[in-house]
Amino acid sequence: MTETQMPADAFDLLLAGNQRFVSGTPEHPNQDATRRTETAPSQEPFAVVFGCSDSRLAAEIIFDRGLGDLFVVRTAGHVAGMEVLGSIEFGVSVLNAPLVVVLGHDSCGAVAAACAALEDGQTPGGFVRDVVERVTPSVLAARATGRETAEEILAEHIEQTVDLLLERSRILAERVADGRLGVVGLSYRLADGSAQLVAARGLDATAPTAS
Repeated sequence: MTETQMPADAFDLLLAGNQRFVSGTPEHPNQDATRRTETAPSQEPFAVVFGCSDSRLAAEIIFDRGLGDLFVVRTAGHVAGMEVLGSIEFGVSVLNAPLVVVLGHDSCGAVAAACAALEDGQTPGGFVRDVVERVTPSVLAARATGRETAEEILAEHIEQTVDLLLERSRILAERVADGRLGVVGLSYRLADGSAQLVAARGLDATAPTAS
């Protein structure tokens, strides 16, 4: 096995890149012409990153990775519909990525909009409404257990997304059960660039935890 075929190894590789980014010592691996040529025929990403579409959440930058390393899926508020589930399953079942990361972040506009909709009863128009409505259950679940702060609500939304992926995708659930896949939830802090662990399924993850 290569160093990135096991979920824990893939997670360690991802965290190491984030630590370099936080410390201001990125290595920018796999971003040269040689890597471009190597990956042209095929791809073998070591992680699927399902993150928010926020412009400040570019996965290859905050995890200090390059071409062919990450299979990235993004939606506002990391809300998961059929297309998202299919994309993640493709990264896992076809490309054999051993790790799926749900990546949320503080100051998330979708989470804030869901909170505001519950407070004033007004939801956005158009398809933005659908995004807000998919985030709302996470806000309600957090508040039902007395968690009211933005950070607590975000953590709940990340964990709910992790569990939703495993509940709705038999492919992901089966791979987690047999040890071939790990699914983790990370909360990214915009100010310092760190990714804090919120949830882990299928591996004993060790990382800074969201407080």
